[in-house]
Amino acid sequence: MKILVTNDDGVFSPGVEAMIETLQHFGEVYVVCPDQGFGAVSRSITSRQPVRVKEMYHFPGVAGAWSLNGTSADCVKLGVEVLLPETPDFLFSGINLGPSLGRDVYYSGTMAAAVEAALYNIPSASVSLNISSVHHVNYSKVKTLFYQVAEVLLQHRSKSVGLLNVNLPNVDKREYKGIQVIPMDMSVSRYRFVGLHDPHGEVYYWLKDQLRELENFHPASDYLLLKEGYITVSPFELRTHYKRKQEQVERWFKSMETNTSE
Repeated sequence: MKILVTNDDGVFSPGVEAMIETLQHFGEVYVVCPDQGFGAVSRSITSRQPVRVKEMYHFPGVAGAWSLNGTSADCVKLGVEVLLPETPDFLFSGINLGPSLGRDVYYSGTMAAAVEAALYNIPSASVSLNISSVHHVNYSKVKTLFYQVAEVLLQHRSKSVGLLNVNLPNVDKREYKGIQVIPMDMSVSRYRFVGLHDPHGEVYYWLKDQLRELENFHPASDYLLLKEGYITVSPFELRTHYKRKQEQVERWFKSMETNTSE
């Protein structure tokens, strides 16, 4: 089995190292990551400058590893089209530092890599860790939690797996409660603009991370379950209700043609 690993935190992120060490139990691991952090860039790709690739020898035992001066979507696109000897059986993106929540998933570089793989019909998962600070993360327990998810997904790695968003709780073993498969709560918005004054009294705006302030969730919210100690796994569809929407829009235009001909 060939597994492609990427992230948006950069090739030297401890999260990607933890992911690689875990996935080496299951097959050949290839790594293609940005050479620096590219968070919150969504699915942007590099089109106005050359993409330079550097072979990496930082990860013992991998089948191949590269870094590049591009985004996580660049990493998947270049990995699949150029660097890997054949199409991987699965892609994992992460382990991202900070949960992937609600509507902000559309900005996520971690999710962008998983989406890019899905467009190549490669089953994929974006994996994030629920932390508000990068300090004092116990990657031993993180790897134990991630192993449980990876084992199941790789056993059922057919293309029907599609695209998944996985959030891991940052909890001790005694606080861990299990795995919940649940839709994402799209009412959650982690980042919001706030207005501040510069020394001259002019207002400027900055995105504020409100992770610690989020509250009043629906009882079935994926983030509420994550906070309570569950791993959450959320299927993410690229073409949700596509057929129904197509038929609806077709009716709009047919109605217009009827009115015009009268």
